[in-house]
Amino acid sequence: MGKIVAFSNQKGGVGKTTTCVNMSAYLATKGYKVLVVDLDPQGNATTGLGFSKSEVKNSIYNVMIDDMPVEDAVVKTEIDNMDILPSNIDLAGAEVELVYVKDRERVLKKILDKTRDSYDFITIDCPPSLGLLTINALSAADTVIIPIQSEYYALEGLSQLMNSIKLVVKHLNPTLKIEGVVLTMSDNRAIISRQISSEIRKFFGKRVYDTAIPRNIRLAEAPSHGKAIVQHDTKCSGAKAYLSLTEEFLSKQPENKSAKN
Repeated sequence: MGKIVAFSNQKGGVGKTTTCVNMSAYLATKGYKVLVVDLDPQGNATTGLGFSKSEVKNSIYNVMIDDMPVEDAVVKTEIDNMDILPSNIDLAGAEVELVYVKDRERVLKKILDKTRDSYDFITIDCPPSLGLLTINALSAADTVIIPIQSEYYALEGLSQLMNSIKLVVKHLNPTLKIEGVVLTMSDNRAIISRQISSEIRKFFGKRVYDTAIPRNIRLAEAPSHGKAIVQHDTKCSGAKAYLSLTEEFLSKQPENKSAKN
């Protein structure tokens, strides 16, 4: 049975989509079958993997709102073993439409429970908010990965995010766990970056990954080419960091998931 991992942070611009896409890509290159679910109406994971949102005919919106079978909306990416359930602008209306749906917080869970046996990992790129789409992701997920930028404002809102996760655990998904916390856009040359990293490690303890993601031009430009970093430049510091992060993630999985190759 595949593991479902949500990538969530209500703050935008923290490297959430970048982390979801690149960890998923490295998992796929290691032989794991991966499905990326783009649950963000902005569709950055979709475009970042080479798909034009305007040309996406069937999307996660159709699956959640129109009861379309998952297999009719899933498309293969250029990376072997990696599929995507894409997003487009239609998803922006889903928050409102879901309000009138029975058991609205668990719509995505019911969908992914039917397809999780087809994948080793299902990763969900959440929108940068704590609305109904993110609640659906947290309700469906086994674990959540929280990317946090190594800057002062990243500390603001952390308590709100943690409170939302606690509420989901209490009312919707009692087995949800925090998989880990990823420090992104790190710059160890900057004193403030080191200080913020230290504060985040104090707050989350051992749940913070040892691997931090540095600021990296090649990493930043890869999505504009519709590529994951493993396709764009495997030798840059960003690629090496995401490879290391993926290996660290796998090292903490049960034995059957950490020994694919």
